[in-house]
Amino acid sequence: MRDKIILKGMRFFGNHGVFAEETKLGQRFEVDLELSLNLQPAGQGDDLSLSVSYAEIYDIVEKILTGPPFKLLEAVAEVIAQNILKQYEKIEEIKVTLKKPEAPIKGIFQYMAVEITRRRGS
Repeated sequence: MRDKIILKGMRFFGNHGVFAEETKLGQRFEVDLELSLNLQPAGQGDDLSLSVSYAEIYDIVEKILTGPPFKLLEAVAEVIAQNILKQYEKIEEIKVTLKKPEAPIKGIFQYMAVEITRRRGS
């Protein structure tokens, strides 16, 4: 499958993290998604019902990132992937990249991140 819907650079403020300060004060998170699905029917029919709404996907991610805290980025990414696959049967595969630009780590870095890929049925 080569067709993809890409949502890149979504930014949210959340309270996820292992340290008490992270869950109390919160921090910025960035999310990139790649949704693999057959876009040909939507493209030929110019019909949103044959595709997936970017706005609805954004809302799902926003609710998870701004909702109850998780300790691990891995857990947040997994919940995003599973929720989207559950709600949209057209999506065959999802790649979630979750970035933590202000991770509480000594040193200079652009971000810390996890990236997961999940396929329907696996």
